Amino acid sequence: MPKIKTRRSLAKRIKTTSSGKIKRMRTFSGCHHILEKKSPKRKRNFRKPAFASHSDEKKIKQLAPYV
Repeated sequence: MPKIKTRRSLAKRIKTTSSGKIKRMRTFSGCHHILEKKSPKRKRNFRKPAFASHSDEKKIKQLAPYV
């Protein structure tokens, strides 16, 4: 059987931890875009990584099996 190709666009956005969880960056952080209305606490939390939900992990592992 041939190998499954990895979706490179997804592979650049996620990392896998040693325990197998999928780490991703948070949405709505918007580098330098519409930051005045967002509170400092909210902007600070955007810098921290988040983990993908368990329901999404199966889909992600199909799209990027070797990441």
